[in-house]
Amino acid sequence: MPKTKEQKKEILAGLKDRFGRAKSVVFASFNALKVKDNDELRSKLLAENSEYYVAKKSLLDLALKDSKIENLDVKTMDGKVAAVFSYNDEVAPAKIVSEFKKTHVDNIDFLGGILENHYLSKAEVVNLSQLPSKQELYSKLVGSINAPVSGFVNVLAGNIRALLNVLKAVEAKK
Repeated sequence: MPKTKEQKKEILAGLKDRFGRAKSVVFASFNALKVKDNDELRSKLLAENSEYYVAKKSLLDLALKDSKIENLDVKTMDGKVAAVFSYNDEVAPAKIVSEFKKTHVDNIDFLGGILENHYLSKAEVVNLSQLPSKQELYSKLVGSINAPVSGFVNVLAGNIRALLNVLKAVEAKK
């Protein structure tokens, strides 16, 4: 049953709100995705404070009309279009869809995306999906900061170890 104008206005208002709150958006085409698989993807995205939303291309285009993002035309995208909104981590939706795509190759694919009010091509979204997450970057940063301190501790411990080895050699000799 077709949607009424009131329903479309509500959907449009919801989409504008989502685009306004999102740190990044990934557009994906989906084809013959089973309900179970769809629910699995939605729950993975929800765990990362992201949202998978399917709407008509014309409504997505209308919601983005005032955004002034160059080269973005949802109507020209192939197939059915889903928008994956991320409200925390900019990379999370691209990574999750990329992981999901490994087991559902024919069912989902990247079409493009939005990051910091700039349109991303399919190739750029694929590159984005290969970046480490914020948590991984934080752990690498902490490891880099901690490296000089742990190196210093190892140097100090090396001198003590060398002294102990000399004392054991003297003890063994006597």
